[in-house]
Amino acid sequence: MYPIQAEKKLRSWIRSHHLICSGSFYLFETVESSAVDRFSECVEILGGSIISVEPVKKLWIGKHRQVVLFRAKASLHTPEHALRNYWSRYGSFYSRFDERG
Repeated sequence: MYPIQAEKKLRSWIRSHHLICSGSFYLFETVESSAVDRFSECVEILGGSIISVEPVKKLWIGKHRQVVLFRAKASLHTPEHALRNYWSRYGSFYSRFDERG
């Protein structure tokens, strides 16, 4: 994957509220473990690093099925990265899985 493709993927996650910015970190929430792997790859291509990946809670899908919500915390090592400006225009302070937002 090229850096341009990685940045486009991160921008799509910002618009869909899977990726939020909290302080100097990026938090990615998803129920798919393969999406966490793709997020890790995108961050590393852009020169950042994954700090942690944690299972946050279980969510009910229907009456009989539960899925695990994963939260990945990442840092991009450039302080004024273009993604920060993009997030301020199109992003949110709450992820799509947050009860507050």
